[in-house]
Amino acid sequence: MTDGGDLPGTYTCDGNSISPPVSWQGAPAQTTNFALLMDHQAPDGENHWYWIDYDIPAGINAIASGELLGTLGTNSVNGLNEYTPPCSQGPGDKAYTFTLYALSDHANLGDPTAADRDTLLTAIEDITLASASLTVSYTRDLDSNSGTESSTNGNISPGACQRISDSVTASGFSDVVVSCDENYAYITSDTYPDHDLMNGITGTNEQIPVPALNYAAPIKLAPQLANSPTTIDAAVGVAVNGVPIYDYSAQGELDIYNYDPNSDTLVLGQLDNCGGHAGRGDDYHYHASPNCMIEAMPDKADDTIIGWGYDGYPLYGNNNPDGSVIQNGALDVCNGQPDTSYGYRYHTSEAPPYIIQCLVGEVDTSILPRVSPLNGDNTGARANLTPPQGGVDNLSHVIGQDGSRTMSYDYRGQNYYVTYRPSTSSANCYDFEQKTVSNGGEIETGTYCR
Repeated sequence: MTDGGDLPGTYTCDGNSISPPVSWQGAPAQTTNFALLMDHQAPDGENHWYWIDYDIPAGINAIASGELLGTLGTNSVNGLNEYTPPCSQGPGDKAYTFTLYALSDHANLGDPTAADRDTLLTAIEDITLASASLTVSYTRDLDSNSGTESSTNGNISPGACQRISDSVTASGFSDVVVSCDENYAYITSDTYPDHDLMNGITGTNEQIPVPALNYAAPIKLAPQLANSPTTIDAAVGVAVNGVPIYDYSAQGELDIYNYDPNSDTLVLGQLDNCGGHAGRGDDYHYHASPNCMIEAMPDKADDTIIGWGYDGYPLYGNNNPDGSVIQNGALDVCNGQPDTSYGYRYHTSEAPPYIIQCLVGEVDTSILPRVSPLNGDNTGARANLTPPQGGVDNLSHVIGQDGSRTMSYDYRGQNYYVTYRPSTSSANCYDFEQKTVSNGGEIETGTYCR
């Protein structure tokens, strides 16, 4: 990019929706850190901002495309701590300005989730040594099909991107973002649902849900049936609230033709009242019907799409979209059936396999996202956890007003717990304290990060 030039489409919602590369030189010698702002002033004078990055170390003079450095503030599109791509809804050129600030001290912005444009500019007003700006323009061709559906013959036709976006919008979960390129719609979230979670579990693995920022689930815009089903030792799709969907098992890839109750997370008591739990990465996901999510949706009905398989086919509830009951034997091995609108659709069910068991469509498993375990666990405190034999009693998960999360439970007459709260030392880090059965009841502490 050059000042006065164009913003490449790959950094917008019509492309890959990733942050662009930026570099600089000539900062004052007294610089201790940098802050970066990308914003746009609308014709009505209202400011929009897409990228706030601060506490960038003074020794840094470049950020690669998609790279995470420093601490991310909010954006004005969805309020999340992430880069969000410009996605203008009106015609004509739109100007976007990148401004880099060389600072003499660290900006005191407090909670990063409240670090908006005005907060940043106020915090750095008296500590800015120098600044430099670069302004670029982007024009969306609103009459073209950029960023929408890729049809089965390889041509781009409008529809799929909008349908996926509409399914998320209709769900009412405003903290979920949909962006599209020529091949995929990306449902991006922190995987942490607004509904009650973890309560009702007896077979706990002693993991606790921790937000996983910028989890981007790729949904194919032009689904095509594959020659054989695909089973994955990870998520097979995503719910419209941005929570990943797994098959019923906790044992990796399935023998999809032979149900195994010994690996059924529901039978083993590992799922909460809402059909989900925290996995090995302290990440929340569903293994059965996301009933609490469905209950929270404002316009829930039998024809409401509640999720998407990674192969591009939609997920519905226990009934057919027209409200009729699904007859025994109508669902195939992946828990779906043919559909006149999409070619195929998945369903949830009361009986195993409960939800998407495998993918009938073509899918590139190499690009599918996975939530990694928390960083900084040098002692293995969060890595060496296994379900206590025989299960636990009285498990309770509580979210405190101070942002803390606490999961407590009883095992053989003793109380155990895992609790964490956002760390003040760095963004996306959490201060943990735990007393687990797996680790012999020792009280352990540590700060772990995403």
